[in-house]
Amino acid sequence: MSRDADPVRISPYPDGPLIVRGDVVITGPDGEDIVPTRRTVALCRCGVSTIKPWCDGTHKLVNFRTEPPAPE
Repeated sequence: MSRDADPVRISPYPDGPLIVRGDVVITGPDGEDIVPTRRTVALCRCGVSTIKPWCDGTHKLVNFRTEPPAPE
């Protein structure tokens, strides 16, 4: 990465995906590189997306939560 390039930023979205901003290459489970076509992408954290590694919004349907439930 050159000194002039913006750093890659990864931000967890509450109860949702990881938002990745910047030029990244993601390695898939088969070891092949996946080069995003956009500089900002959403990566699935719930494990239910049908287009993994990308988020398709399914986390809303399955009520995915990033924080553990409060003790009773």
